[in-house]
Amino acid sequence: MAHSYDIGDQVVCTAVFTDADSGAVVDPTAVYFQIKNPSTQVITTYTYGVDPEITNPSTGTYQISVNITVHGIWYYRWYSTGTGMAAGENRFDAKSSEFD
Repeated sequence: MAHSYDIGDQVVCTAVFTDADSGAVVDPTAVYFQIKNPSTQVITTYTYGVDPEITNPSTGTYQISVNITVHGIWYYRWYSTGTGMAAGENRFDAKSSEFD
């Protein structure tokens, strides 16, 4: 079930990458985050180490804060390449405001 937020909220999206064999947390070779704006359908891609929006607060854990500016279903995807290669997608709903 998707979480629901209000326009003006800041949503923290988190990914935890693990080794496929041992299950231990691992920092992948490269980490990417994509988010799709429900209003424009534009997909924005962020790269860890290039875009400061993505942080790495602990081994294997990556986060980004998304400012909710429009209502609709926001889809997002984390993926990595090289060591710790993995991918996962999720979504959240931004409710329309009675004040718009």
